[in-house]
Amino acid sequence: MQFSIKKCLPHIWVLIGFICISLAYFSPVLKGKEIFQNDIKHYIGMSKQQKDFKAKTGQETYWTNSAFGGMPTYQLGAKYPNNYIKQLDLALRFLPRPADYLFLYFLGFYVLLLVLKVDFKLAALGSLAFGFSTYLIIILGVGHNSKAHAIAYMPLVLSGIILTFRKKYVTGFLLTVLALALELVANHPQMTYYLMLLVIILGVAYLVDAYKKQVLPHYFKSVGILIVAVVLAVGLNATGFLATQEYAKESTRSKSELTINPDGSPKEVTDGLSKDYITEYSYGFLETFNLYIPRFMGGGSYEDVGKDSASYDYFLSLGATPLQALEQTKQIPTYWGDQPIVEAPAYVGAVVIFLFVLALFLVKGRLKWWLVGGTIMSLLLSYGKNLGFLTDFFIDYVPLYNKFRAVSSIQVILEFCIPVLGVIGLVRLFNNYENEQTKLKALKYAVGITAGFALIVFLLKSTLFDFVGVNDGFYRQNYGQPFIDAVKADRKMIFSQDSLRTLILVILAAGVVWLFIKKKVSETIAIVSFSVLILFDLVGVDRRYVNNDDFVSSIQVNRPFSPNQADTEILKDKTHFRVFDLTSGGARAAYFHNSLGGYHAAKLKRFNELNDFHISKNNINVLNMLNTKYIIAEDEEGQVVPYTNTDANGNAWFVKELKLVDSANEEMMLLDSLNTKTKAIYTKTSDEEALGNKVYQVDSTAQLAVVDYKPNYIKYESTNSKEGFAVFSEIYYGEGWQSFIDGEPVPHIRVNYVLRGMEVPAGKHTIEFKFDPQVVKTGSQISLASSIIFMILLVGGLFYKFKKTSKHSA
Repeated sequence: MQFSIKKCLPHIWVLIGFICISLAYFSPVLKGKEIFQNDIKHYIGMSKQQKDFKAKTGQETYWTNSAFGGMPTYQLGAKYPNNYIKQLDLALRFLPRPADYLFLYFLGFYVLLLVLKVDFKLAALGSLAFGFSTYLIIILGVGHNSKAHAIAYMPLVLSGIILTFRKKYVTGFLLTVLALALELVANHPQMTYYLMLLVIILGVAYLVDAYKKQVLPHYFKSVGILIVAVVLAVGLNATGFLATQEYAKESTRSKSELTINPDGSPKEVTDGLSKDYITEYSYGFLETFNLYIPRFMGGGSYEDVGKDSASYDYFLSLGATPLQALEQTKQIPTYWGDQPIVEAPAYVGAVVIFLFVLALFLVKGRLKWWLVGGTIMSLLLSYGKNLGFLTDFFIDYVPLYNKFRAVSSIQVILEFCIPVLGVIGLVRLFNNYENEQTKLKALKYAVGITAGFALIVFLLKSTLFDFVGVNDGFYRQNYGQPFIDAVKADRKMIFSQDSLRTLILVILAAGVVWLFIKKKVSETIAIVSFSVLILFDLVGVDRRYVNNDDFVSSIQVNRPFSPNQADTEILKDKTHFRVFDLTSGGARAAYFHNSLGGYHAAKLKRFNELNDFHISKNNINVLNMLNTKYIIAEDEEGQVVPYTNTDANGNAWFVKELKLVDSANEEMMLLDSLNTKTKAIYTKTSDEEALGNKVYQVDSTAQLAVVDYKPNYIKYESTNSKEGFAVFSEIYYGEGWQSFIDGEPVPHIRVNYVLRGMEVPAGKHTIEFKFDPQVVKTGSQISLASSIIFMILLVGGLFYKFKKTSKHSA
């Protein structure tokens, strides 16, 4: 036992170090403050209704009416029964946010490097290099928590796979199941998809190696074991996986039935997102060098250039006071790349890039080609529309690739691969596999490539680059040429500063390598030196964009919206209706009301299309059918006020006519002028023969009133002397909403493109809608069964390992 504790002690100290570093970087969390994340602000707005419902009733609702007219909560933090893997995830994220994600970055990468048989000191060094990669810090600053969550578990998944290929079948299998289950619980399909692409490259590298070594049976045995691991990991996340799969078919990520755009032009036919939307954020070729020189392309869209800048002098020349000029220099459009907006450069690090290039000349074999292959794939695909032939091929022919946007985010793969290979390069440097001449030769090449490039661009910047941004025309038109001249001068200034910074860091790193090769310093001193250089390099850049200034009181984070005069007035109305807010975007209105707006990357497709065609154009007939009782707008004096729409149709009503139309196009276009109070339309469905075109006599005394209204349950009382067709101002979602008349199940159909409709017999009846999705029941049962199976396998695996270890010890 003493031996085991002694063996584990270094790793324990490393983990304690990771905790301390995570808390030190985000030190305001120790004072009870929280980081203000814009995306999380909107998430809180979107999820408030379901959280309030849970707090009031103790029950989980899988539907919310607060945003986009109504949508499932599957992608809004819904909690599922028997989701035990989520409990493990929460246990691993024991630190205050966002320090918890930074710790996960370190932990996962550390385990991977240990699996790759890297000494714990170098593994700790590599973990710092990965965790402080600028992009990984930036996404924590803006609130892309699920993305950070998924990235953090990527190294653990790869650890399990590599162990399996190394014939550690039991350990590899169990770790793969656990890590992949944690990866899936993060619920960021895009990052998991990119991980899958990297795993494919890893699999190809191992396949080629297995063929050369004539060990193909072992390779295919490993693949078989990993397939079982994947199935079990999916089973542990069955509810979330199945719910996401179901929702994807109805979301903006699926194929549209429309073949026209709002302007009447032909619509691009795709079973996913449009190419323009997918490639909107495409990395520019020159932006590649941001990975090495942080502000090569000007940094973020807006940078603080400070007092010693041309912009400061420009504002002084306009008559601004020094304080006013300094304030203006905090938001200078220094970015001159191709993307619409950039929070910060995706900086991997000058020292890390240097070590990566050094490793290219020291490391050999499948590991090198896997990591280099992943780096190249990631970089090429990040160019998006700037490398159209490759991107178009992936969009058109690679399954699921067209479901994800912001292609530049695939660079998370190279941000993983580069530090791994850099650390492996140090392993080769510190061991005796290569002689001194080979190491010096590798050093010479690495310095020539990295330092040489930094020196050339520093000296020849004015000759090589024009520092002109794609939006400079706009700024010239609005602020004049002198402003643009000042901005260009500042772009050159920060380019020079960071190029020189990179050059110095590379020379220092190269000096450490040279001193070690010449036996002037020990391995320990070299590792400490690299640690200091990497932390100085990466943390220095990270702090430009995410620092203590981003933290606010917890109340500001947890209550990000305050009611204005319009909200206060509307909240006095205790009936059920929707609000259309013309004064604010995002999820602000959803925080207080049942809103037509919201903030989400995957909205219901049909509602999103209705918005593009009609809601955004203030089509009153459509607003009426959505029971939009209040419209928030500015009055003539600029005050935000609620306008009451007295023509809103109400929660439900009987129509005189039901019309069958031939296509989604026709249904959408007819809504432009349809009197939704008296007529309903629908497209061909399985109910076509049962209903067809029908005319109804509406009793003047007929009533259809709400008597109970919850997010997942609505009850109406209907009184009508004749058979009628009722339209309910609720969003149609076929998978989960069940309808009943007097307790007996009855069908309902989709009408008016997004609403629910139902034939109601004559007389007095109770009508109910219940959201009780089968996918949650099925998924939770699969999750429970998978959890039991995994626990049996885990106990069996641990017993096997213990027995095997005891046998070897004896």
